[in-house]
Amino acid sequence: MRVITGSARGRRLKTPENYDIRPTTDNVKEALFNILQFDLEGRRVLDLFAGTGQLGIECLSRGAKEAVFVDESREAVKIIRENLKTCGFSAPVMQQNSLGFLEHCGKFDIIFIDPPYDADLYGKVLNLINSVDILSEGGIIICEARKEKELPDMTAPYSKLKERCYGKVKLCIYVRD
Repeated sequence: MRVITGSARGRRLKTPENYDIRPTTDNVKEALFNILQFDLEGRRVLDLFAGTGQLGIECLSRGAKEAVFVDESREAVKIIRENLKTCGFSAPVMQQNSLGFLEHCGKFDIIFIDPPYDADLYGKVLNLINSVDILSEGGIIICEARKEKELPDMTAPYSKLKERCYGKVKLCIYVRD
């Protein structure tokens, strides 16, 4: 797994030895960043359920102002810190429950939500984001899920913009009007 483009282009990122962490595949990551390509410069990014940190690191490499990484796993936090160091970036990395973090985290321009597929957290996370309103105006939320998973709608000022499937994976994009 490597950084696709930007200042850290080509840097190899560490992945876990076991599969408790499920990194986003290169095909899905490339599609995701084709969607976001003009929306990253100077943005504040939240990589929730960060795993290896590859999505937030890719954003930093492409000019995001800041990325914050959140994961409950001690192993994931260690890998994220190593990957940031490898790429020459410094960023906050929190070993914390994601729902707890969302209650007091401030505003973000882009939020990645990629929980363990079987944890049934999509609705809880999206409802909490909706209620605490942490996405800036014009902001984007991207959820990664199994293709067959039905992801919930959000209430105004949030809306589901589109869903795209890539093999066995679905990306669902939400926006804040």
